Formats: sequence, structure tokens, C-alpha cells
Amino acid sequence: MEEEEDSFVRLPCPSGPGFGSLALPAEHVRQEIERCKELCRALEQDNAELQMDTGAVEQRTRELKEERERLYENFLEQKRLNREEEICLQDNILLAREMKNTLVQKHKMLSKALEDKRQKLLWKHQEMMLLPALPEKKMAFKGLVTNKDANKLMLTPLVRYPLQGGSALITFEKAEVAQRIIEAKEHIVELSCWEELEELDQCRVRVQAAPVDILLPSALEIKLTQGSRSIILSDLPSLDTTEEALLDKLEVFFGKRRNGGGEVESTELLDSSGQVVLTFVEDRVAELLIERGRIQVPLWEHTYELKISPCMRGEVSNLQLQPSRCPRTVLLSGIPDVLSEDPMRDILEIHFQKPSRGGGEVDSIGYVPAGRHGVAVFTEDAE
Repeated sequence: MEEEEDSFVRLPCPSGPGFGSLALPAEHVRQEIERCKELCRALEQDNAELQMDTGAVEQRTRELKEERERLYENFLEQKRLNREEEICLQDNILLAREMKNTLVQKHKMLSKALEDKRQKLLWKHQEMMLLPALPEKKMAFKGLVTNKDANKLMLTPLVRYPLQGGSALITFEKAEVAQRIIEAKEHIVELSCWEELEELDQCRVRVQAAPVDILLPSALEIKLTQGSRSIILSDLPSLDTTEEALLDKLEVFFGKRRNGGGEVESTELLDSSGQVVLTFVEDRVAELLIERGRIQVPLWEHTYELKISPCMRGEVSNLQLQPSRCPRTVLLSGIPDVLSEDPMRDILEIHFQKPSRGGGEVDSIGYVPAGRHGVAVFTEDAE
């Protein structure tokens, strides 16, 4: 009932004399009707505006919904891309780790190879500083054997010292002079006016002095083995012929069975002793010839008696080295390339001969200009 009452417009009911409960003047009713119409039109206009606002809200709602769906799709797409990028990064990380492991292994291999190379170079350097032919040279002993020091082998080292460019070696007559030069460490050498320095009346260069340390053998063990297929021929005559012709003659003679020989594999002339090493294909041939001791060999117009000895081959089984300092030799380095070789050597010799500069009598000097390399040979000091 309240809803039905709310649907009607309540009009004021004037009270007073002359009016009944439902009796209203016509003019007043008309005014009320007009007012109600205006109110209705206002309500219709508000309703139309409300409808328009409702449509706008619904349109905006649809737009926002579409925007939300579009953003959600973009979010899913970006999430997919991020996942793919994450997978790609993980693959790259795994690949980088594998590459790192490979590089580490390769580094270890290269380091080991480098260390092996260094050891080989060090060994070669040590061998170069010894008597060069000691490990490989075929030697024949000539001399007297006595009971004194019968188990000792005396070696005279022949040390080869590599000399870099822009450096010099000076050997003084007295060791104390070399010690003074080394203790000073740096020396200023005055260069006189040479042809190469026509624009300067005088020039000075700084050079550094340092001791010379070399490695010398302190213990050496050589394992000797007798060659089963080789012999050494000695007492060869001095003939006016070539080495090839002599070796061919010996190969032909010892290649024949009737001479006690056999097929010859190789021939070699030992330059240092003038002896010949013959190597046969078969083992028994060398042994039978060694038992004979001597043999008559025709060489061109004459026949000579040659001595047959076993061929002993030596192999270094143990080599121990110890550092040794040259007492009378000084290494000069940092020499600039401002003069040619001979003038610079003369200037260095003159400078270090003067007692006023701490020098003394020079026994020998060797200079290697910048950009070149040299090798200095050290022999046993006679003092």
C-alpha cells in the first residue's frame, strides 16, 4: 500500500471557509497540473541524461575491460618472452660454464706443455753450457792408464753464454776490479766525437753492470754400452784423398764375406780422432772382427794394417749442475745503438781500463750491438 501511495502526487489541500475536502478552484488545479508537467519534463530530462551517463559508463566499462584484456595478453606475452629469455640465458650460462671448463682444461694442457718446453729449453741450455759434444760425440780414448785416479774422468767445460743485443762482456785481469765494477751497478760512459756523432761534441750513456752466473757440472754419470753391430777402425794412414773415397773403399772391403765382413749399414769418419766407425747389418760380423784385433786392408797402391776396436757408446744417465760466478767477468747491459761495433768496443775498453773509474787492465771484451745476438764461450781459467 505504501508503494501505491508513493506513485501518486500529493497536492496540498487548502483549508478554510468555503473549501471542502475535494473542492478546488479550477485555476489552482490548472497551475498544479502545469507544475506537475514541468516537474515531469525535468524528471524526463534527468532520466535522459542519466541514460546518456549510463551509456557512457557502460562504454567506458567496455573500453576498460578491453584495455584490461589487452594488458593481460601483453602481460602473458611478456611473461612468455621473459621465460624464453630466461631459458636462453640459462643455456648461455651452461654453455659458458662448459666453455670455461674447456678453457681451464686447455689452459692446464698448455701450461703443462709450456713447462715441458721450459724444461727442455733449460736442459738444452744446460747442455749448451757443457762440453757440446759430451752427450753425443763418439769418443776414442788415447793415452796411458795408471792406477792413480783410475775411476775419475776429468772434464774441461766449454761454456757457451748467450749474449743479447746491446750488451757486452768484459773480463779483467784481476777479480777485484770486476767486483768493484759490479758493486757500482751503474756507470756513465763518455763517448768521444766519432764519425757517427758529428753533431755532438760529447755524449754520455748509462750502462748497468752485473755479475755473470753460469751452470757447471758438479756430478756426471755416463753409461757406456758396446755396440753389437759397430766397430772402430784406427791407425788409418794420411792419404791424399777425399773422405767419401776413403769410406767407399772401406765399405767395399768390409762388405765382402771373404774379408771377414758383411753387409755394411753405415760408415762415419770421426773428425776429432781420424777414426772410422763401421756399422754392419748383422750382429755377429762386428764381434768376429773385434776378436781379430787387426786386419790388413789394401787402400789404392798400398796395404795398411788397421786396428779394430769395439765401438763404445756413452749416454748421460745423471747430470747435476751447480751455479758458478765468473770472478773476473762483468756483464754490461743497456748499451744504446749510437755507435758502430768497433768504436763502441774501443770506448768501453778505454773507459773500464781507467783506475779513476774503478777499472783496471782488461783481458778481453766482447760487444753485441742492439738488434743482434751473440754467444760468448767460456773456457777454464788458467789461474
